Amino acid sequence: MDIGIPKQRRPYDYRAGLTPMGVEILTHHGHRVYVETGAGQGSGFEDERYRNAGAQIVYSPEEVYGRGQMILTVSRPLIPEFDLLQEGHILCGFLHLAVAHPGKIDLLLERKVTAIGYETIQTEDGHLPVLTAASQIAGRMIATIAAQLLQNHEGGHGILLGGVPGVPAAKVVILGAGIVGTNAARLFEAMGADLTILDTDVRKLQMLEDRGFRAHTIVAHDFNIAKAVKRADVLVGAVLIPGARAPHVVTREMVRSMKPRSVLMDVSIDQGGCIETSHPTTYQNPTYIEENIIHYCVPNMTGVVARTTTHAFNNAAWPYILEIADKGLEQALADDSALRHGLNIHAGVIVHPALRESLGGEE
Repeated sequence: MDIGIPKQRRPYDYRAGLTPMGVEILTHHGHRVYVETGAGQGSGFEDERYRNAGAQIVYSPEEVYGRGQMILTVSRPLIPEFDLLQEGHILCGFLHLAVAHPGKIDLLLERKVTAIGYETIQTEDGHLPVLTAASQIAGRMIATIAAQLLQNHEGGHGILLGGVPGVPAAKVVILGAGIVGTNAARLFEAMGADLTILDTDVRKLQMLEDRGFRAHTIVAHDFNIAKAVKRADVLVGAVLIPGARAPHVVTREMVRSMKPRSVLMDVSIDQGGCIETSHPTTYQNPTYIEENIIHYCVPNMTGVVARTTTHAFNNAAWPYILEIADKGLEQALADDSALRHGLNIHAGVIVHPALRESLGGEE
């Protein structure tokens, strides 16, 4: 199979669609890999490393898409790249199509492009292997970013996250006890924050206690969320429904009830955000003020720790990539139920149920 690796073009996304090791695995299996020049530079992989691994370096996105049958991206491509997609293409990446521009969805359907979202590849036990790798990193970034945003020079109300003897620690509220939430909790706890975690799944809250977390755990009913949000110095939204737009679990009224210059971080922004006042930002301007609360809503948080993220998600993704390349798409889908969950759009049809519902289709 011919496989294309384009350079990421979203601002502040330095990740690479495939590592040189992944290229070596594919080329040893007889596949051809075309890497756009500079695609790995932000992750520390020079063109020569890809060339030594067996890839052919190409010099434009047109050539990558023109030569590749399977396109391995990281973030959802931009509109000019979508225009390069043709019938027969297999597009793999963190696509988050539930919040994509309608024109992109239309193009995928009209041109019968197969879209596989890494974020929806899911094993029978509910595990999301590729998304988990990126979510762990995002979760571990949250506490250090929050600690900085609480400082006066960043607009915060001057609270040290962990406090000191005689002065209380910052109150941190995390909505969602999944991979992002638990990894964030681990770092917040290590930094001494006064931590509260809410989730609708009591089993997840039980697991936190079993793992020795000292956090307060609360079932995420609306009135409990409103109460916790009001007390928070830092609010982290980490709500996920695989493949679907995130529900708004925090209303504008709840945000208005927070202490002025508190910090709100909506990590669900990749899927539209779980807080009513959220909208996407970038690393160039990562925050904005609304209802007198600092909002941090960067979708591609892990794009600036590119080397770690590229290695981490590739470790989980390359077995699925190799399976498609070796067996062909249809046989790989037939053999692997986890990969079938990753299938978002195929043969001109939206096939993922949560995506179909988010886009207004019928179940």
